[in-house]
Amino acid sequence: MTADLSLVHLITGASLLVQMVMLLLLLISLASWALIFRKRKEIKDARAAVDAFESRFWSGISMDELHKQVTARPDEMKGAASIFEAGFRTFVRLHQKEGIAPREVLDGTQRAMRVVMSREIDQLESHLPFLATVGSTSPYVGLFGTVWGIMNSFRALGNANQATLAMVAPGIAEALIATAMGLFAAIPAVVAYNRYVSDVDRLVNRYDNFLEEFSSILHRQAHS
Repeated sequence: MTADLSLVHLITGASLLVQMVMLLLLLISLASWALIFRKRKEIKDARAAVDAFESRFWSGISMDELHKQVTARPDEMKGAASIFEAGFRTFVRLHQKEGIAPREVLDGTQRAMRVVMSREIDQLESHLPFLATVGSTSPYVGLFGTVWGIMNSFRALGNANQATLAMVAPGIAEALIATAMGLFAAIPAVVAYNRYVSDVDRLVNRYDNFLEEFSSILHRQAHS
């Protein structure tokens, strides 16, 4: 009589601890994929937002009019638009005060913009460490389940009068499923993490470049 080596039978026939490891890896994998799709949309929207705002910013529109347009749609105010709004609002407020040197006005404006930029970066980087953790730990979690399953198989083999491959194969096969699930959870998480970190770095560079360019424009206005 041959052993049933179907995937479902191997999973249901595994020991309780190995089944718990498999369930944990399945939940981690589902959470990882949900986050992958969520971050993909979030980064895509952020890239589209900065493209649209920079297009308006360099279209020749006045800073006052652009600020009115940005503040009129607070739900769309993110990324470079948020940096611009904070900088322009702070610049106007400080520039209208008497007794403040242009250098102090610019310093205060840059600080306000960098605070907002830091908040935008934190939002883009949120939950990325989870993907890194999944990518680095899932294989070890799966390996733990595999080692435990193989250990149980050999322990049962030690109590048998005659050892055969048919006796060991099901236990080893069910144990190796845990390793496969660990890799299935880890590989997409690592790929997505590396991709999204690179995308976030490019967005951060664009935010930083915009901040410097806008600061140069405000510098000329402060000394005019």
